[in-house]
Amino acid sequence: MDKAVWNMKKIVLAFDSFKGSLTSIEASQAFIAGCCDVARDVEFAVVAISDGGEGMAEAMVSSLGGRMVSADVHDPLGRSVNACYALVHDDTVAVISMSSASGLTLLDDKERCPLHVDTFGTGELMLDAVARGCKRIIVGLGGSATNDGGVGMLRALGYRFMDAHDQELVATIDILERVARIVAPSCTPLEGVELCVAVDVDNPLCGVRGASEVYGRQKGASDDDVLRLDAALRHYADVVAVWRGEDVSSRSGMGAAGGLGFAFGAVLGIELRSGIELMLDMALFDSVADGAWLVVTGEGRIDRQTVMGKAPAGVLRRAKSLGLRCIAIGGSVAWCDELRTSGFDDICVITPEDMPVDVAMRADVAYENMRVAAKDVMFRLLHNA
Repeated sequence: MDKAVWNMKKIVLAFDSFKGSLTSIEASQAFIAGCCDVARDVEFAVVAISDGGEGMAEAMVSSLGGRMVSADVHDPLGRSVNACYALVHDDTVAVISMSSASGLTLLDDKERCPLHVDTFGTGELMLDAVARGCKRIIVGLGGSATNDGGVGMLRALGYRFMDAHDQELVATIDILERVARIVAPSCTPLEGVELCVAVDVDNPLCGVRGASEVYGRQKGASDDDVLRLDAALRHYADVVAVWRGEDVSSRSGMGAAGGLGFAFGAVLGIELRSGIELMLDMALFDSVADGAWLVVTGEGRIDRQTVMGKAPAGVLRRAKSLGLRCIAIGGSVAWCDELRTSGFDDICVITPEDMPVDVAMRADVAYENMRVAAKDVMFRLLHNA
């Protein structure tokens, strides 16, 4: 291929974070460094993205400008934690990643027990944004430590959950298993505020693809806990269905963030949006990709869940709608039929097979692995173009 032609090529980089290793921007920087070892003067357009989980607020600031602020709220176990979120568009829009207050990384392995943790702190962050005068709040759902169906968040907003004897319930599992009646606040603190909820998965609330069965174990639930939580969420959903007038628990995204999607969708009546689609729209991805030859995306682990609403799958859909090639790069790749038929033009892994996970997760090692992988990818593309 003629080098002059190659130099005119434009590549869009849209990485999600490699959790525990590289941010979206750092992954892009490493990829660019590797490309420059093979071909000079390639035009790169970097779009910081998130699927709604960890890093969404930071990615919004990177793409749109704005600033990060913080508030003292409660973590999943009710302890005080200083959680951050973003203010963009002249401080009129808040972007909250629920993981900042209710995320799995806030707990150590021994503390993880989804029967007893909740999303109360996420509701507190929303109230803090209202107090700052925000007129729109975007909440990204992902990376949660919780499986509470959003009852903690709802309690922070003033909702009350009563048992069959009209006694108020407070503990997570008590509410999910024993709630008989829901009492809404007489005056909602969100009056006049537009809520937008971004989800990173398409799971329903209950069942074999539900929040408990698919994600409960990684949050510390035993097999028995998973069965108990799924049954409890089913009871909770039945009560909400009576209160609401219809059962929406099987809709896409209701199982996001341990059922927090259900609280927004079924109780607050908010339409759930794909986190990556929202992110791409706000970052003006279509305009950025104009004239591009290739889109490169990726995340820390590419597996079956990647095609269930995660960021790389969203980037793939958008790239294909624009007629662009799209490849995915992962820290690790767990091959499955869903990936083989996903539509990616190529899927690459950056970590050598013989490298221990704890070594590969180090930021400096992950950066070098990405750089080397990018060099190899670009070399192959250069000679096959």
